[in-house]
Amino acid sequence: MLSLWRKIRRTGRVAESAPPLPDGERPERAVVLGGSVQIRHVDAGSCNGCEVEIGSAFGPVYDGERYGARLVASPRHADALLVTGVVTRNMAEPLRRTFDAVPAPKLVVAVGDCARDCGVFAGAYGVAGAVRDIVPVDVEIPGCPPRPEAIVEGLRKLTGR
Repeated sequence: MLSLWRKIRRTGRVAESAPPLPDGERPERAVVLGGSVQIRHVDAGSCNGCEVEIGSAFGPVYDGERYGARLVASPRHADALLVTGVVTRNMAEPLRRTFDAVPAPKLVVAVGDCARDCGVFAGAYGVAGAVRDIVPVDVEIPGCPPRPEAIVEGLRKLTGR
């Protein structure tokens, strides 16, 4: 056990350095959050493709937490909502209530083409609309599903890291 501990100490952190954050792509309210964002994920009616990629973005390879973004279990503890999927008629009111439960200042990130503009589900009977039709959106992450790198880049826009 002691030899393993020494090896870890000798090796140090092996994660690659962060790519530079593009200028001018940070929401205005991100300055208030101070570099750390607690995020509540809401599935408003997705096919779960985006959820798989979110899991990868917070997994050991992409490690979204190293940029100050952390998933939390309650909207009362969150600074931002990470919304996936089209907003179905059954999820419109729960999404509004979840948004209202997040303390101010609050941010909303629409993840995936369905959350941005309803994607392939546009015009379907059970669809209430895109996320921005229900709650105000600060950051949109395109893709069907978006790659984990794109999700981490969107989270970096929130944290400024």
